[in-house]
Amino acid sequence: MEEQRIKDHLLISSSDFRRLHEEHQRHESRLAELAAKPFLSSEESVQERELKKLKLALKDRMALMISAFGKNP
Repeated sequence: MEEQRIKDHLLISSSDFRRLHEEHQRHESRLAELAAKPFLSSEESVQERELKKLKLALKDRMALMISAFGKNP
C-alpha cells in the first residue's frame, strides 16, 4: 500500500495517528503565522524553534506508524 493511502487509512482508523496529525497541523499553522510576520520577538523566535522541533518529532512518529502499518497491514 502506498504511503498516502496508508496515511489516509490511519487518519480514519487510528485515533492516535489522527491526534498526532492534528497536532502537527496546528504547529504548521502557527509556524505559518510566525513566518508571515516581518519581525519576530525573542519569545516568538524561541517559540518558532520549539514548534519546528515538535513538528519534526510528530512527523517522525507518524512516519513510524505508517511504516509499521505498511509492514503489517
